[in-house]
Amino acid sequence: MLTIGDLSRQTGVKVPTIRYYEQMGLIEAAERSEGNQRRYTTEEKDRLSFIRHARDLGLTLEAIRKLIDLSAHPDRPCADADRIAAEQLRAVRKKIEKLKRLESELERITTHCHGDQVKDCYVIRALAHHELCDGEH
Repeated sequence: MLTIGDLSRQTGVKVPTIRYYEQMGLIEAAERSEGNQRRYTTEEKDRLSFIRHARDLGLTLEAIRKLIDLSAHPDRPCADADRIAAEQLRAVRKKIEKLKRLESELERITTHCHGDQVKDCYVIRALAHHELCDGEH
């Protein structure tokens, strides 16, 4: 059995987050010792590692909940899990495209500045006047 501190150290998940996941029902409520200390099993550690990895990949708690539910039925087809992962992939690609537009615009306005003083600074003017931007970002 692991204490919440041990669980935190072994999974890299902070103690308040572990309590939150427990409250949200993503991990089972911990058994309590005679001194009312939370005690976690290896299965709960594995579940928490699963959640952490999914969060690192940007999955929402709702998507994680669905994946946990799916994992409880190992003989079912994995199409739903694939769909959840594909949705996340689409969201990540969309964010990447937005970040590329932001990168391009920031590069443009930082290389456009040739003034020596703030009163002549293109960065300041571009931020104050959105119409100076190349496009939507």
